[in-house]
Amino acid sequence: MDHLLDLLKKSHQISVMLFKLMIPIIIVIKILEHLGLVVLLSEWLQPVMQLVGLPGEMGLVWATALVTNLYGGLVVYASLASEVDMTVAQVTIISSMMLIAHALPVEARIAQKAGVNILLTVGLRFCMAIVFGIIFNQIYLAGDWLQQPTQLLWTPEPVDSSLWTWLQNQLITLGLIYLIVIALVVFLDILKRAGVIQVINNMLRPVLHLLGIGREAETITLVGLTLGISYGGALLINEARAGHIKPRDVLYSLSLLGLSHSLIEDTLLMMLIGGDLTGILLGRVVFTLVVMFILVRLVERCSETTVDRYLVKSVS
Repeated sequence: MDHLLDLLKKSHQISVMLFKLMIPIIIVIKILEHLGLVVLLSEWLQPVMQLVGLPGEMGLVWATALVTNLYGGLVVYASLASEVDMTVAQVTIISSMMLIAHALPVEARIAQKAGVNILLTVGLRFCMAIVFGIIFNQIYLAGDWLQQPTQLLWTPEPVDSSLWTWLQNQLITLGLIYLIVIALVVFLDILKRAGVIQVINNMLRPVLHLLGIGREAETITLVGLTLGISYGGALLINEARAGHIKPRDVLYSLSLLGLSHSLIEDTLLMMLIGGDLTGILLGRVVFTLVVMFILVRLVERCSETTVDRYLVKSVS
């Protein structure tokens, strides 16, 4: 019983820490939305859309996802779908770009709290999303793949833009996060006691070792890959504060999760608007592994002083 109470206390501490990061940013983002930030950002992104073979209107879709979240991007996409002709390849590209770079204010702040330089997190995800779009646009064009018109399999419900509805939705989201964190902490403890975590680590170790991620961060990285960066990042912050995970492992783990996380839920969401698995899942995972292999090799060439000053710091 005492052990269960300790787990609940730990879960509460992790949730409170996460809320302290998220709530101020959520409020600021809402204010900036009303001031027209998303529209302005979408105008800046139009040249990028042309670079990756997308209509300029998709700049508004990605801008919304970058500032808010995937659901915001999906709602905007659905509102434009009847006005903009898109191929399956194009939908796959914008879907993959959203998967790689979305909710940056919140998720980059979580990474920063774990010790990772916020500019590195934002720059890596934003730039790699563009690189992914350029590469896969050329691949799909060269092979004449997925050039058929897309079909929207799901249309999000119209969004009530009232402040009260927004507040209700945020409270529901925060409540769900609280419950999920409790479930994660308890579940991970059960897996650890049953020896399942050791089996998972043994399976993951060759790939994660190649990417420079130490065994202490392996299970939490798996949580982030399957459930999302908010949960994986929150657990990483907790472990890093306790001194259980080295700063470089935090850097590598969160960089990996920044490019590929929530592989189940987010992938299914993008399938509903017509994204193809060759890009939104298979291509994204392979791309992430290649980018991480290069990133780790580059970081290994840096001195400890450079890493500590510019990339990642120990947290307390």
